[in-house]
Amino acid sequence: MRHGTIPGARGRVRPLSLLGDGVLHEPCREVTDFGAELADLVEDLFATMYAAQGVGLAANQIGVPLRVFVYDCPDDDDVRHLGHVVNPRLVQADGVVVRGPEGCLSLPGLEAGTERHDHAVVEGRTVTGEPVTVHGTGFFARCLQHECDHLEGRVYADHLTGWRKRRLDRQISRASWRRGAV
Repeated sequence: MRHGTIPGARGRVRPLSLLGDGVLHEPCREVTDFGAELADLVEDLFATMYAAQGVGLAANQIGVPLRVFVYDCPDDDDVRHLGHVVNPRLVQADGVVVRGPEGCLSLPGLEAGTERHDHAVVEGRTVTGEPVTVHGTGFFARCLQHECDHLEGRVYADHLTGWRKRRLDRQISRASWRRGAV
């Protein structure tokens, strides 16, 4: 992204991958080419995230199995965090474990109480290959952990157990977008 441009302004909105699509359930590949195609992918991720009214989006959620995600997410103090991470690694997830409502653009209209740490640190690269470290607390920490999970082939539903898992599975089975899911 060029300095001063609005993220996603020149991107195109792509179709979302939904739960059950194979690309969501396999670990993504490392990015090795930091060229124009990657810059276009990041723009498309922002455009798609904004169109779907999300706060984060991983590349595999638009069918691209690469380790990239974007975010425009507030923390618990309503501070806005805006950016992207290429080849992210969740290097720290600690602090208090909080169960909070979590949704996903790949499971539209659904959410479940999911346990996440209230502090997270992600290291990776920018679209131009520069090192970047992102610190998150509260809701933003939840977002970082959620997006890193996507790139490992996991969705928030994979963290659920017991009645929460059974309830979400029932909701998924009745969802209008369901395509051979769970």
